[in-house]
Amino acid sequence: MLRGIALCAAFSSSALGLVGSGYRPGTKARVDRYPFTLGVASGDPAADGVVLWTRLAPSPLEGGGMAPVPVEVGFEVAHDPGFRSIERVGAVLARPELGHAVHVELEGLSPARDYWFRFLFGEAVSPVGRTRTAPASGDQTARLRFASCGCSHYEAGYFTAYRHMAEEAFDFIYHCGDYIYEADLGGKDCKAAIRRHRGGEPYTLTDYRKRYALYKSDPDLMAAHASAPFIVSWDDHEIDNDWAADHDQDGTPPEIFLFRRAAAFQAYYEHMPLRRRSLPTPMHLQLYRQIAFGRLLSLNVLDTRQYRSDQVCHGGYLQECEERRDPERSLLGREQEAWLFNGLGSSAATWNVLAQQVPMFSLDQSAAGLGRYHMDKWDGYDATRQRLFQAMAERGTRNPVVLSGDVHTHWAADLHAICEDPSSAIIGTELTTTSITSGGDGTDSLGIWPAIQSDNPHIHHHSNHRGYLVSEVTNGEWAATFKSVDRVTDPARPIRAERTLVIERGRPGLQI
Repeated sequence: MLRGIALCAAFSSSALGLVGSGYRPGTKARVDRYPFTLGVASGDPAADGVVLWTRLAPSPLEGGGMAPVPVEVGFEVAHDPGFRSIERVGAVLARPELGHAVHVELEGLSPARDYWFRFLFGEAVSPVGRTRTAPASGDQTARLRFASCGCSHYEAGYFTAYRHMAEEAFDFIYHCGDYIYEADLGGKDCKAAIRRHRGGEPYTLTDYRKRYALYKSDPDLMAAHASAPFIVSWDDHEIDNDWAADHDQDGTPPEIFLFRRAAAFQAYYEHMPLRRRSLPTPMHLQLYRQIAFGRLLSLNVLDTRQYRSDQVCHGGYLQECEERRDPERSLLGREQEAWLFNGLGSSAATWNVLAQQVPMFSLDQSAAGLGRYHMDKWDGYDATRQRLFQAMAERGTRNPVVLSGDVHTHWAADLHAICEDPSSAIIGTELTTTSITSGGDGTDSLGIWPAIQSDNPHIHHHSNHRGYLVSEVTNGEWAATFKSVDRVTDPARPIRAERTLVIERGRPGLQI
């Protein structure tokens, strides 16, 4: 269906009824090439509105191709994909300072309903996007169906999973990070690379714009964005592998790394359907936020990169590292911690979700010779994790569920009050999505899992295939279905459901 409603068309503004209905172009724009090459998107749904996004880029892989002047872009919002019943018409300036990206924050829409939207520039009309508003604030009977995904290395495979997500028309899609990759998969002759990045590793704003343009030019990713609103957060590869606050992985002086980080921050905002409150400054981008879906679900979107203490003990898997327990260190930063704890304490939602990046559950791989703790995950910031678990207990947080990604494999795990002690009380559940492509074609078993299974009784599902996680949430239960494609080197592979696990309201942990 999406391929049918998202086809590009070219009409004049007057033919679409914009003149006389609110849209007043200053001068009629003329473009020699189609400007909506990166598609459209929506994001951060509220009960009365949503963010609409596009970027004018007639030459996307050459930096954009627009003249360095502000131009006016029209938009339409409708109750149907054929735009017979128009809800809203307007215009917004696309500015060269932001790469001619457009962010439209809509208000005054009806809750829990679908809308369709498109942009207009001169005689060019964008693809059509579908979006959906959140349930009303007091709605306790809502039902949500959404996807979690992340880790889409362009070179590692085709974005087949994005296409399958588009076909499901979710209420929203949570992207947990690694939307782009800054580094190549290998040398220019790397046999594992299915397709190649253009240019070297990005360091400047122009570099990052080109990298995003390459990824967003992919038709499967464009289809996913056109199918449902995205709620996004970043992990490390949007900037540099394993970055932490003002530190990169290479020991670059922080005052120098911050120049690169600022360029990456701006490019991220330019290409994501984020609200104006996330407009970056040279030193900061506000990404953690809370999004409410009636009384059913409170989604706390976290930023586990920008404020974290640097990794200790040289990172990676270790048998032990006492510095990871230092109470002065934080994965979230003290300000974000306080914001999160307060929100968890005041929430009246049935389900309280921490939508973040790196696994919170502990994965002991000692039996496979890989070590007990990973310093880049929550294991490397044990004091933050214990403060969080204590805050949830003291504030009576109801039905906590953690969403994560990063590790390119599906996992489902119980969270224990003392994370490293499976005999301690179960306090919540973590659902970890695999990657879209990162890691390449999967395998039928994790390989090392039989050797380490007995050391991880809190883990109830794993797989080493690419795909995404589907969550169907009601007032009484949360059903998590792990979906996968068996090969990302073949763009025609079907999607399959591996397993569905259930969390019941008022009963912490997975029901096996």
